[in-house]
Amino acid sequence: MAHYRRTVGAAAALNTTIFVIEGIVGLREHSLSLVMDSVHNLSDEIALIFLYLAFVFPLRRSSALQGWANVLNSLGLVAVCALIVWQAVDRLFHPVPILGVVPVAVGLVAAAGNWGVARLLLEPARLNPAIRLAYLHNMGDVFVSLAPVAAGLLISLTGRSFFDPLAALGVAWWIIGSTSWEMIQSRDQLLSPAQLVCGHGPDEPVTPS
Repeated sequence: MAHYRRTVGAAAALNTTIFVIEGIVGLREHSLSLVMDSVHNLSDEIALIFLYLAFVFPLRRSSALQGWANVLNSLGLVAVCALIVWQAVDRLFHPVPILGVVPVAVGLVAAAGNWGVARLLLEPARLNPAIRLAYLHNMGDVFVSLAPVAAGLLISLTGRSFFDPLAALGVAWWIIGSTSWEMIQSRDQLLSPAQLVCGHGPDEPVTPS
């Protein structure tokens, strides 16, 4: 499974770059839309790290690792999003000037980075269901990362900075809603996922490697 570890590890490293850049720039430039997308990418990072560890440890431990990753990722993401919703509402009543070009530039970089992560996962995703889920998630993140871009363009065109917290609110509510629904609908799979097997689905025979 070494080739899976390398691929997932590379994807995690690239994702780290994305959320660190978005987080630092978002905090320095007071852009909640960038901070929100950084938090979203941080949740992906947690999932990728646990996925990597599931390939490192023996197969009997992989299910437990995935279970903890799913629970911590989902609950933590909802909690942080709720905090940012509160911050965004406050920002709507107390606007902070934002340079529109910043979320545009960084959002485009983040979208490109998420696409790069998805491309790294594309090949192993054809054979492994757990990696396939991470691949699909990161493909969706490409479009989520365009929310700060839209906010920055609207700020540049209108001069009104409230578009930034509005974009953060939109992404946060989407994440809270979709994550909560997934937790309710798939609670059994989240807590007790199938073991990771290199090159095989959970119900397929395994050839020892």
